[in-house]
Amino acid sequence: MKPLTEQEIRTAFVNCTKGEAKRLSVPRDLAERPWSDLDFLGWRDPQAPDRACLATELDGRPVALALRCPGATSWQTRRSMCSMCLTTHTGGVSLMVAAKAGKAGQQGNSVGAYMCSDLACPLYVRGKKDAGVGARLPESLTLEEKVQRTVANLTAFIAKVTA
Repeated sequence: MKPLTEQEIRTAFVNCTKGEAKRLSVPRDLAERPWSDLDFLGWRDPQAPDRACLATELDGRPVALALRCPGATSWQTRRSMCSMCLTTHTGGVSLMVAAKAGKAGQQGNSVGAYMCSDLACPLYVRGKKDAGVGARLPESLTLEEKVQRTVANLTAFIAKVTA
């Protein structure tokens, strides 16, 4: 993924108003992020623990989503699997809910997916971040195939939000 600027991220939100996108928290350390290891940039809002965001590139243009999620205190302690990267966590998977884009979102319609609570899926897939013993199940897929699967899962989720 190519590095994104704060302005590119703010203008890429597809499921909130321009005013909401302007008020959303964007990471201050964008220059230090491991962009070459990211398929998407995900972050939780430090001022609002029930809010998260993600940004990626689709068809050569940035796309970003505003997400609602449970705060850290409500994470469940059972083992769950992320539907994006297929990493299992004990208490580290949350239901991330995105308002649908356009009229449907204004009417309150939304789409949800179980995702890594810290939105670090690309780092888990590449082994750059460890989710603990048994977090990554043995697979015969290559790293590239695992990355492609994660990107395909994310693309399908974004398609549901923008449909």
